[in-house]
Amino acid sequence: MPIHIKPDLTIPEMLFPAVVALVFIAVCGQLKEPSRRNLSAIVIAGAGAAYLNGGLGGWEFVFCALITCLAYWGLKDYRFIATGWVLHSAWDVVQHLYGNPIVPFVPSSSAGCAICDFCLALWYFSGAPSMLTWFRRARAGAEV
Repeated sequence: MPIHIKPDLTIPEMLFPAVVALVFIAVCGQLKEPSRRNLSAIVIAGAGAAYLNGGLGGWEFVFCALITCLAYWGLKDYRFIATGWVLHSAWDVVQHLYGNPIVPFVPSSSAGCAICDFCLALWYFSGAPSMLTWFRRARAGAEV
């Protein structure tokens, strides 16, 4: 496969995906368990199919099947959802370099998606706590 020429990423193109991840975390974190985990499993399952017809042929079906399995297991454990986001982030990089962008009219969209997905993975690996929990812990630590 030939390497596609992609434009350089700008600072805003790298920061905006992290902001998108923070907004998702803020909103999703308001859901009570198990709704938060169940919705998260559904979202990663959908993300697994985002690149079907993305230019990498049969590998896209293999990736989709793998993410579907992780989403199913993620119904019980956030670590599977987090692993799905890490793999999706890596797949975003592959797509950025060799495939078609996730948003056809934004050439660097797959690279941005990789940043967003990795931020989400970090949150899920931490157990997907509410942002209110983070602020309470920070405040309690400051009062000590």
